[in-house]
Amino acid sequence: MAVDAKLIAERRTEFGKGAARRIRRTDRIPAVLYGHGQDPIHLTLEGHATMMALKTSNALLEIENPDATKNELAIAREVQVNPVTRHIEHVDLIIVKRGEKIEVDIPIHVDGEAAPGTIVSVDNQTLLVSAEATHIPEYFEVSVEGREVGDHLYAADVTLPKGVELIADPEMLIVNISAELSEEQLEAELESEAVDEEVAAATGAESDEDAEAGTEDAEGDSDEEKSED
Repeated sequence: MAVDAKLIAERRTEFGKGAARRIRRTDRIPAVLYGHGQDPIHLTLEGHATMMALKTSNALLEIENPDATKNELAIAREVQVNPVTRHIEHVDLIIVKRGEKIEVDIPIHVDGEAAPGTIVSVDNQTLLVSAEATHIPEYFEVSVEGREVGDHLYAADVTLPKGVELIADPEMLIVNISAELSEEQLEAELESEAVDEEVAAATGAESDEDAEAGTEDAEGDSDEEKSED
């Protein structure tokens, strides 16, 4: 597996939320690099280049590390993304070496068309495997072509490349093929959900009334106690 991107790192010298905001305003991203017994190194990475590199799942990155005599190979172990702006706010990088195996979650892509009148449900979007650090698959492809109602695909059914070992439970459900609901069934399900919502709302209202009544009783008791005093 070739390196997906080379990122130029700079040593991070200031910390805290305010410092992180200032770093991001300069189109850089706070990051930490660790692994192989090395003390964590706090860095900043190029904002746009990092964002583009991490579009590839489990991208192999070459980090130009200012505290090392050579560049480090790394993958992103955790990426924090702002839920509103979708900008990357922080990246945890783990150092990897050629030849070593690491555990990674690999995305699953579902391909093909199941039989008419079926619904394809993907129960798990990723599969945990052990793979050579510099030969991590980008994704696993699972075909549902012609699959009938009642068919299931499990982790053990996913074809793995040579050298990749399954870590997830072999019986973990990946894809479930079920029957498409008829209009009558869909209407009945919607009606049932509406009834459940009405019951929940009524139950909530009763609980609120009970709580208010309890408060009034407590206040009444308190007034009586004061009058007795």
